[in-house]
Amino acid sequence: MALKYSNKINKIRTVALSLVFVGMIIMYIGLIFKNIEWLMVTLMILGIIAIGLSTAIYFWIGLLSTKAVPIVCPECEKPTKMLGRVDACMHCKQPLTLDRNLEGEEFDEKYNSSKYWKEQEKKSE
Repeated sequence: MALKYSNKINKIRTVALSLVFVGMIIMYIGLIFKNIEWLMVTLMILGIIAIGLSTAIYFWIGLLSTKAVPIVCPECEKPTKMLGRVDACMHCKQPLTLDRNLEGEEFDEKYNSSKYWKEQEKKSE
């Protein structure tokens, strides 16, 4: 069974899209409780907060996306964007890295963590 990799930008966009739908569902539930005004208003406000948070996440990932390194995937030869030391192709989920030290290594998202690299430096000393 192969591991399923996913691009970081797509993961964050999925969270933001989920928040939009969760917010809408919360507001529809609020409509069910029209007779209980305080509950309806509370659910409507929670729904708006979820949608607002989604908007903020979309804005943030848009800013991150402009800083991402555009590359061409060696597997599917389509353009993709890469965040961090390791990432996956947006199209074919191929693990990618720009770090020559990680070529041939098993794909692991811990390579993007500065904590991991600090631990590796301590071990090598």
